[in-house]
Amino acid sequence: MRNMKYFCTVKRVINTLTAAILALISLTCSEIHASTRPSMPTGAGDSIKISLLTCAPGDEVYSLYGHTAIRYTDYNKGIDVAVNYGVFSFNKPFFIIRFIFGKTDYEMGIVPFDFFCMEYAEEGRSVYEQELNLNPGEKAAIKEAIETNYLPQNRTYRYNYFYDNCTTRARDILIGNIDGRTTFPGDRQTYPSYRELIHSFNEDSPWARFGKDMLLGVKADMHTTLSQRQFLPFFLKDDFDKATIISEDGSKRPLVKHTSCIVDLPANAPDAGFPLRPSTCAWIIFAAVAAFTLFEMAAKRKYWGLDTFLMVFDGCVGLVIFMMFFSELPATNTNLQILLFNPLPLFFACKVSRRAMKKQPSRFWPWAAGVLVLFFLCGFFQQYAEGMYILASSLLARCVWNSVYQNKYLRKKQ
Repeated sequence: MRNMKYFCTVKRVINTLTAAILALISLTCSEIHASTRPSMPTGAGDSIKISLLTCAPGDEVYSLYGHTAIRYTDYNKGIDVAVNYGVFSFNKPFFIIRFIFGKTDYEMGIVPFDFFCMEYAEEGRSVYEQELNLNPGEKAAIKEAIETNYLPQNRTYRYNYFYDNCTTRARDILIGNIDGRTTFPGDRQTYPSYRELIHSFNEDSPWARFGKDMLLGVKADMHTTLSQRQFLPFFLKDDFDKATIISEDGSKRPLVKHTSCIVDLPANAPDAGFPLRPSTCAWIIFAAVAAFTLFEMAAKRKYWGLDTFLMVFDGCVGLVIFMMFFSELPATNTNLQILLFNPLPLFFACKVSRRAMKKQPSRFWPWAAGVLVLFFLCGFFQQYAEGMYILASSLLARCVWNSVYQNKYLRKKQ
């Protein structure tokens, strides 16, 4: 989904338009920022056009799912702007910490439409426009709602990936100001889960998919409704194409008057990124752990270094998943992968290592094996990230071998 850096569109065109001119535009147009596009003749009383803009996915992780904006045009007044609810800045203090805990604030931004298209053309991303079939009263209501949203006290909102993002904001301001009601075919059906919906867009970016699956919990595997799935730009675009407005007098009209591709570019080839998939890396780890374990079994000895490393690594990843339980981000606060990666091994690593060096048994290993078995059973309730079962098998093999070694060799010596 399209998340823009703060005022990045202005920066991209700074060589062609000075900041003073942009400031002058924003000051002289009190209703909505004016574009440099010239006025076009149109019928009296019908100079305003409002459209839904849908932008193709990009190469960056935050742009894999596309982006949504609103186009507002008043030909008689020379206004042509893009209204965007996806403005944020990486440079804000504690951005990463705030993002982890779901406290990321996004802003509404308004930029000249030409600049909006220029940015996406530079990124090699197509832009689709759906002109809405609205009456003058609805256009006026949407215009007023945009102006109210753009007031300094209203333009910032708490971003929520599934439930309140730049796509749902655009949808709500449009649908919420239409007379009568808007109906969508299939609105009584159930649809794939949030996880499956985003998988349809990140299949070619396995590590981005892995990262999201690591953080998402059980709630991401629940079926969605038509309205809920519209958090993704292209699902909203498809639903708008099929939607109907039913006015209070019972008359019907299609929601979309006309659809066009205003920036037409070939789809971006997926970034190759790291050459190995997460599952491949997991198999490599499994093979290394299995080989080391077989070596120990043949030698009838235990080397504490590998287990200490695995416990520390497990605990550090577990800290991140544990923190997500307290996040405001959607569907992260019940993540059963905490049974595989959890912070508890960090508290036991030193004690277990000391006992291993002294050739003393530890009760940690049977307990850890039981938790890993529970992890496998809970896979019926949550779809885990790619390669998680393989990594869990590696850790379970170590737990079983440590338990067997203790019972077979250490306890006999005591």
